[in-house]
Amino acid sequence: MALLSDLINLELSDCTEKIIAEYIWIGGSGIDLRSKARTVKGPITDPSQLPKWNYDGSSTGQAPGEDSEVILYPQAIFKDPFRKGDNILVMCDCYTPQGEPIPTNKRYNAAKVFSHPDVAAEVPWYGIEQEYTLLQKDVNWPLGWPVGGYPGPQGPYYCAAGADKAFGRDVVDAHYKACLYAGINISGINGEVMPGQWEFQVGPSVGISAGDEIWVARYILERITEIAGIVLSLDPKPIQGDWNGAGAHTNYSTKSMREAGGYEVIKKAIEKLGKRHTEHIAAYGEGNERRLTGRHETADINTFKWGVANRGASIRVGRDTEREGKGYFEDRRPASNMDPYVVTGMIAETTILWNGN
Repeated sequence: MALLSDLINLELSDCTEKIIAEYIWIGGSGIDLRSKARTVKGPITDPSQLPKWNYDGSSTGQAPGEDSEVILYPQAIFKDPFRKGDNILVMCDCYTPQGEPIPTNKRYNAAKVFSHPDVAAEVPWYGIEQEYTLLQKDVNWPLGWPVGGYPGPQGPYYCAAGADKAFGRDVVDAHYKACLYAGINISGINGEVMPGQWEFQVGPSVGISAGDEIWVARYILERITEIAGIVLSLDPKPIQGDWNGAGAHTNYSTKSMREAGGYEVIKKAIEKLGKRHTEHIAAYGEGNERRLTGRHETADINTFKWGVANRGASIRVGRDTEREGKGYFEDRRPASNMDPYVVTGMIAETTILWNGN
């Protein structure tokens, strides 16, 4: 008699050419991920080979009940680390039946920015540091913390090893390998300053792919924590008090910044970002005012400043970039729950397309 695990792990390729495509989209809150699966003829090597699909937008807060159909457009595909084989994960964005992007479709405008000839010529690279917190199910309290109580103060936990300092490493490593299997350009992981908090990095990724990869990496993490019976939180300040918040520091460079003389280009780009600080902050994640206090390695939300190797700045430039006269900079303002389509598109639009006036 087959066990449930045997059936879940069935290899289909020796009995059918059909594969399973898991269509993923962003729900009505702008941060929740939804998905459903369909059978298609494989193999699939490009999203253009996949059919559009639809879902009930009234059940995700994205359409009224009397006109609830929302259309899914496949945009990027990844190998499925859960079903394996030729099965795929499909990142989609959402449209009305008339072909108009719905309000929560932030990918549409980002894709327009990245397809602009001036932006495409600069080949913008992004490296996004996604911080997150693992919570104990039912009590919504960080993993490894005594229920209703607190661990010792911050200091021993950052990049630490040991059962009394690192909580949830099995989830973190499972996610790391699953992302590599999927084809996501995940570049590393580390334990964070607050116990129960971790980070993964995606990049360098070019243009719109940075947003696609972060969203699918988040989806994979949601699925793994689901299996583990742990809750994933992207709240930028999950625990009040003397505890670090969670951000999504966004490292950025253009072709001009990476070439000789790029440091001057970087400084001009940072000047532009400073002029639009208020607009960027408004788009950089809900609840970010609880995180950007001027403490815990942040700049105050109402203050824009930049510096070399300064983790208390809005924008940090690395020592290597200063020394070599070219490279990249880090926007430290985005919250952990930011929409990567919004953040990456906005940084490119401000630094490349906006004239600064």
